[in-house]
Amino acid sequence: MGTNVLRKVLAVSTCKAARGALRVMKKGGTALPGKAAMFWSPDILSSASEGVQTIIVTGTNGKTTTCRILEHALAEAGKEPLANRSGANLLSGITAEFVCDATLTGKPRHKYAVIECDEAALQYVAPRVKPAVIVVTNLFRDQLDRYGEVMHTLEVIGKAVRKVPDSILCLNADDSLAASLALEATGPVLYYGIDASACAEDDESAAGRTVTAGFHDGTAVSDARRCIRCGAEYQYEYHTYAHLGGFYCPSCGYRRPEADVAVTRVEQMGQDSSTVRMRIRDGEYEARIGLPAVYNLYNAAAAVCACTAAGMSPEESLRSLGDHVNGFGRQEQFTLDGVQIRMILVKNPAGCNQSLAYQDAMTQDFHLVLCLNDRTADGHDISWIWDVDYERLCGNPHLGKICVFGDRAEDLCVRLKYAGIETNRIVQTHSLQELLDWLRASDRPVNILPNYTSMLEVRAALQKETGARAFWKG
Repeated sequence: MGTNVLRKVLAVSTCKAARGALRVMKKGGTALPGKAAMFWSPDILSSASEGVQTIIVTGTNGKTTTCRILEHALAEAGKEPLANRSGANLLSGITAEFVCDATLTGKPRHKYAVIECDEAALQYVAPRVKPAVIVVTNLFRDQLDRYGEVMHTLEVIGKAVRKVPDSILCLNADDSLAASLALEATGPVLYYGIDASACAEDDESAAGRTVTAGFHDGTAVSDARRCIRCGAEYQYEYHTYAHLGGFYCPSCGYRRPEADVAVTRVEQMGQDSSTVRMRIRDGEYEARIGLPAVYNLYNAAAAVCACTAAGMSPEESLRSLGDHVNGFGRQEQFTLDGVQIRMILVKNPAGCNQSLAYQDAMTQDFHLVLCLNDRTADGHDISWIWDVDYERLCGNPHLGKICVFGDRAEDLCVRLKYAGIETNRIVQTHSLQELLDWLRASDRPVNILPNYTSMLEVRAALQKETGARAFWKG
């Protein structure tokens, strides 16, 4: 047995043994097994993914949900994919998924894979995996102490995609930053987005006017005010939310590209699902999306675009949208002693504002829980909460109490007071058990908006109390 083969055998064996032991201990076994594998064979991911038709999804918001839709679509089409359902999206976690699925000598068992990838990790993952398709969801400010400003994130992703020129890029046409990746692309590019017609209150075009409140989130915060090419300030034919929409530069002419896959009309948008018209290439189709809110229209369109890039028919692409299964912490639902609980992960101003917009769509009375930690996986800088439009909570007639929890709960209390929330409506819980007791005693459904590590903490407690599936099972 040659040295390289021996190293691969040791890498695979160690990786599988480490995951098995950690799972017995009821741990995730996501990153550590991958690190163990790379210790023996630093490039084991290349051989474990060789020949696999892989779709990688990256970007600030929407990665997990888009991946779950894609995974379901491929499975429904008879192409059962490998996927990192746990959300371990760095090099070590992705390596662990491929290696644990491989043969003893590091050969892949699956023909297809759907992989969520951290933006900063893409430059290390993509050259090894050589994906058939790369989806970029959007680019917003997120974890400034880790990523820096959003332009740095754009540069890192651009560096990564240039390393895999044969990959098909699926880019958000409505995001001037994500769409700009096509300017230097040498391979095929497909775009997806939401057309102006979908934002209109009637059958007339929404171009040239502000769109309905159902889309625009009311915030003036923008992570992309100026043209990527000449620096002039963008103007918009329409907005969906944040800096997404029909952007154009009045100076150099750079503008939103025509989308190959687009939501053209919203027939219905409810608390649990949406019904839309969607254009795929030259055809128009009706689709039911088993998820609420505007940002999930983008996630659905991104998944359909990736399916299209992978050669699937429109019917195959759309079939799975209606019965999508939520990824952990993303519109995930629990029942705790009869209390209905919905968990919606938030981690930056754009995502949080959209989640607050979802609260406006509630048609029944509810309580709200806001959770905030500042641990390494969250980013230590929590100043972003001052860019969130918490003021909109004041006018929500269905909202009752607001409970706050987490390492930085006091900061949330201060922010809510500055937003105009009455002090007697704010409840601070100081322990996980106190939060669970408050949830059990609720007289109405509860929506929980946690950031990443607080989501893991609260979800683990709810999993234990309700018998929900473990996080690494997606």
